[in-house]
Amino acid sequence: DDGDKDRFVDMRSVKLLDSGSASETETDNDNKKLEVDMKVEARYRGKSKYYPGTISRVRLNGTVDINYDDGEKELGVKPEFVRVLEEKGSSRSSSRSRSPRGKKPRVGDKCEAQFKGKGKFYPGKIAKVNSDGTVNVNFDDGDKDRFVDMRSVKLLDSGSAS
Repeated sequence: DDGDKDRFVDMRSVKLLDSGSASETETDNDNKKLEVDMKVEARYRGKSKYYPGTISRVRLNGTVDINYDDGEKELGVKPEFVRVLEEKGSSRSSSRSRSPRGKKPRVGDKCEAQFKGKGKFYPGKIAKVNSDGTVNVNFDDGDKDRFVDMRSVKLLDSGSAS
């Protein structure tokens, strides 16, 4: 610190050092406020590589909880470790995008699901829609899983039949 002071500096020109208070949720995201269900990339455990995921909770102290696309979860992620990929509610691509969360699964729908609700997502098809809101999935590799929670399933756009 050489004692110089500048006023009205654009925040994109400022690198924040750890000040101990993380109340700002707008740091490295071009002043985009972090919100639940936002598609983001985050540095898992503060390491250097970014991984895709979705914000599941915004905490009062400014940190966020993230459900990563590979099935991992992380709590209390500092906003400076998060990059916004897509604003909540906006969808830029329609041809290859995932189906909207509100879409109801139907027998025969192509999907990706976590086997036994853990880890990596694998391709498959909906075999049955159960009355409790879960689904049975027949995976492309021959495995089957029953009563899969929809949080472990990504419905894929069917697009055009080929």
